Amino acid sequence: MFRLRNIQFRTFASSQKKSDGYDQLTQLGRKIGLSAAPDEAELEKVPNQHPDSEFCARFTCPEFTSLCPVTGQPDFAHLVIDYVPSKWLLESKSLKLYLQSFRNHGDFHEACTVAIGKRIEDFVKPKWLRIGGYWYPRGGIPIDIFFQTGAKPKGVWIPDQEVPSYRGRG
Repeated sequence: MFRLRNIQFRTFASSQKKSDGYDQLTQLGRKIGLSAAPDEAELEKVPNQHPDSEFCARFTCPEFTSLCPVTGQPDFAHLVIDYVPSKWLLESKSLKLYLQSFRNHGDFHEACTVAIGKRIEDFVKPKWLRIGGYWYPRGGIPIDIFFQTGAKPKGVWIPDQEVPSYRGRG
């Protein structure tokens, strides 16, 4: 342990076993191939070290891709996922691999966006979650999809997603 301006940091020797729930992770720090489909992708979680504090965690995926289920053409989106954790935190590498598993998955924008939100909600059971799927135009029409699990919690700063309307995204 060392201090830097009154902040304590724990250091771990590479051979030291961590007992903070990290030893159950199977993807972080390892070379993992992509899953063929979102249903096959494995999400992972770690214990929230501050379950007594309410805070917002944000994941941004500006280059999300999936396929149109009818034409097979690629669809592109900018995803913003905000959640207020409860007991668990979503591990970011597993989320990245899960989102990448949509690359060869054919589904409509609405189905992809809502499925991602529901999968995260079911897995980490946050106090609150929202996902904004800002899809780039196909056929001249951009589609923005929003999924939220309930009212924003009071007393927690939830920033705007700040993704401009399509005109400003280009």
